[in-house]
Amino acid sequence: MTVSTQSGEPAPKASFREFFKLESTGGLLLFVAAVLAMLLKNSPWSGWYADVLTLPIQFRAGDLNLDKPLVLWVNDGLMAIFFLLVTLEIKREILIGHLSKPSDLILPGVAAVGGMALPAAIFVLFNWGNADDLHGWAIPTTTDIAFSLGVLALFGTRVPLPLKIFLMTLAVLDDLGAIIVIALFYTDNLSWVSLMFALLVSVGLLTLNRLGVHRFAPYFWLGAILWVSVLKSGVHATLAGVIVACAIPLGNADDENASPLKQLIHILHPWVAFAILPLFAFLNAGIDFEDFNPSRMFTAVPIGIALGLLIGKPLGVMACVWLLVRFRLAILRESITMQQLWGVAFLCGIGFTMSLFLGALAFQEGGAGYTRADRLGIILGSLASGVVGYLILRRALPRTASAEAPVPKPQEGDSGSG
Repeated sequence: MTVSTQSGEPAPKASFREFFKLESTGGLLLFVAAVLAMLLKNSPWSGWYADVLTLPIQFRAGDLNLDKPLVLWVNDGLMAIFFLLVTLEIKREILIGHLSKPSDLILPGVAAVGGMALPAAIFVLFNWGNADDLHGWAIPTTTDIAFSLGVLALFGTRVPLPLKIFLMTLAVLDDLGAIIVIALFYTDNLSWVSLMFALLVSVGLLTLNRLGVHRFAPYFWLGAILWVSVLKSGVHATLAGVIVACAIPLGNADDENASPLKQLIHILHPWVAFAILPLFAFLNAGIDFEDFNPSRMFTAVPIGIALGLLIGKPLGVMACVWLLVRFRLAILRESITMQQLWGVAFLCGIGFTMSLFLGALAFQEGGAGYTRADRLGIILGSLASGVVGYLILRRALPRTASAEAPVPKPQEGDSGSG
């Protein structure tokens, strides 16, 4: 049975439209926040901007003392909510959405792997031999969902629905890959006591799921305890959001009011798109150009990031697409062309939000000028990828609106999207 909304649209398609609209609009706010950060950083108000970043915020309860500057409360705390939402989106798509069939995952899934592997290899190539620099290998492996969908949204109804779905799926899987990378490679000084406590809390969350608890309050309080435990364990605190999302039950997928998972996505998505991510961009995108030497752009870290995003991302994505289609392991839908896929592959090189986040983890917000150099590589690489992708799509997309329903049934030998 196909689940439908009140408007008569299939539920996965209606959810996708809402996701696409929020993400593309949020992309504009991200851009404004990033530009504002750079303007303030290089203005007479730069001191005020620095004071905002380092504004001390303390939470104390008994022996528990959390004392961090504002930028770290956002990066460690509010970004946990971002990862909570991302994981909820992935879970929904796997259970009832565009990722519910294994065959739907093959093309964007393998393309996402290629789109992470080749940028990482390019960065390593430029930074081989310097152990400190190599910490940033994951920075160019990500795709910014909001920015990439925002550029695609500029073409309106000219964009075939399968092309939108391909980009969204690939970007979501990229975020899943980033979560795994953070868990495996960006942890230090592990506290096994805190980890064991976090494990016990995680078991409690999963028990709530198994008992069919649909109220948000128990998940919230256990989630807060889990966040503190993970923070103190040495594992990055944002992973608490991933664990909480895994515990949130789907409930009745036919009725949004009876689905805690869908309700929470509906509640969180506007806050993340219009508040949390723009605030993150504002606090993390400030680059000080005072006494800046342009030659620094051609040092190993920023050039590895920029070329990883601009060259590695599209080549990695399209190499996997070509191989899968060439050996008939996946089929492209007839509604789009390979040229359009090239445009989308370049949009995948817009790393921005997650790249900035990984850069902060890799280089610990300082030392040897890395903060400025890696951010410049991220911004220039993302900007160039967006411009190239836009120009390709402007030429490749049909001049008239694309019919979005029904999605054509794939046939062997066709050229279009998976």
